[in-house]
Amino acid sequence: MEKTKLVATMCSNSNEKRQVDEFIKNGIDVIRVNMSYSSREECKKIMKLVEEINQKYDTHVAIMIDLEGPCIRTGEFVDGKAMLNTGDKIRIYMNKIKGNMTGFSVNYPELIDDLKYKTRIRLSNGNVELEVIEKGLDYAVCEVLKGGAVASYSKMYLPEITVKKKGLSNKDYQDILFAHENNVDFIVASAISSSEDVLEINDLLIELKNEHISLLAKVENKRAYDDLENIVSVADGIVLDRGDIGIELPIEQIPAVQKKIINKCYEYGKMSIITAEFSSFLTRKVVPNRSEVSDLATLVSEAVDGIMLTSETAIGSHPIETVKTVKKIIEASEDSIDYSYFFRRSLDDETESVTATVCSSVVLGANELDCKAIIVATNQGKTAKIISQLKPPCPIIAAAETEDIVKSMQLHFGVLPIIAKGNNLEQITENAINKIKKILNLQKGDKIIITGGFPFRKVKYTNFMEIIEV
Repeated sequence: MEKTKLVATMCSNSNEKRQVDEFIKNGIDVIRVNMSYSSREECKKIMKLVEEINQKYDTHVAIMIDLEGPCIRTGEFVDGKAMLNTGDKIRIYMNKIKGNMTGFSVNYPELIDDLKYKTRIRLSNGNVELEVIEKGLDYAVCEVLKGGAVASYSKMYLPEITVKKKGLSNKDYQDILFAHENNVDFIVASAISSSEDVLEINDLLIELKNEHISLLAKVENKRAYDDLENIVSVADGIVLDRGDIGIELPIEQIPAVQKKIINKCYEYGKMSIITAEFSSFLTRKVVPNRSEVSDLATLVSEAVDGIMLTSETAIGSHPIETVKTVKKIIEASEDSIDYSYFFRRSLDDETESVTATVCSSVVLGANELDCKAIIVATNQGKTAKIISQLKPPCPIIAAAETEDIVKSMQLHFGVLPIIAKGNNLEQITENAINKIKKILNLQKGDKIIITGGFPFRKVKYTNFMEIIEV
């Protein structure tokens, strides 16, 4: 069992049922739908497929939706794209037009107020660059510094200025309501500039009385990175989009940015999800190059909670082969994780409580006795998540009674959430052991640590541990 979780992005296509089936069969933990490119109807269709395949394989793959956020994009181009030539002049219109090589519109009319003389604008993943040379009332004239093709609805990168576009759009608001009504497990807040953007979504979830959805904040621009401490403190986890932030910041800074974000997540006990960088899979190649494999192995050795596949599985040429290959790399790379280092490090960051003390004792015992598993009988999943932060080398079996709690733990390092019901703690743990015997290939004499709250369902903290032999 791999401890590093894997997220695969899906979009509606003619082969979606087979893709979902193969993704789940090959161990995907979470299916992500990007609402920038998918409608709610398409998202619901994918969710129904996931539910159907979960029942087929008795799995609990969770659903994540990624909000569009206050993202600034170009409008539509004639024929879907336009070629901008280096040295040409081009107009950016604030009112809606169909774009071509001489001009295009944006989805944010107030951008004209934010743009300044000499502002640099990047398009097409940073491959096209413009510079503002003139401003009118409702348009800006730019010189094309670096030419190239720009597609309809391309994301615009503006690292040099602070854009005032903030707050939930009506689309994001409706997408959050959709997530609430359809029991989505994770929401990613995209294109955020500060912790205030995260808090606005969190306030809406509180207003909806939704305690199930975990809110992840995506760091993909310089403004969000500058407010990292506050964002980490209010979100349930961080998604680092290395592709986008690599366009906004100098490329040589990205390794340090990545390290700082991972460290902050450890410090605050939050999930860390990092986007993969497998450009090979976007072509006809099936095998990644050595640097891509090495990059992923390094991430896994950092004991991040999850790896997110985006374009690789959404529009890549080999989505199923991508998942299989990445899973193999993760499995091989987990041997290099220094579990004792992360245990000592997490102990320094743990808060003082009965639950935290018991959890650290559980992991210490599992390490010293070479236990094959830790079984956590949990009502809400909190204990399993704390133990996950302590990075034990053995699997954490989170035994819960409801599907919602099981899915809420799908993104936590080392946690294998299962449904195990019973009238008391003894029945729940016995059912859990029976379920995992085959999965973990347990042999007679193997040691397992059981932990939870006793009496079960009557206490709200973890207060005991027990060591048993199979």
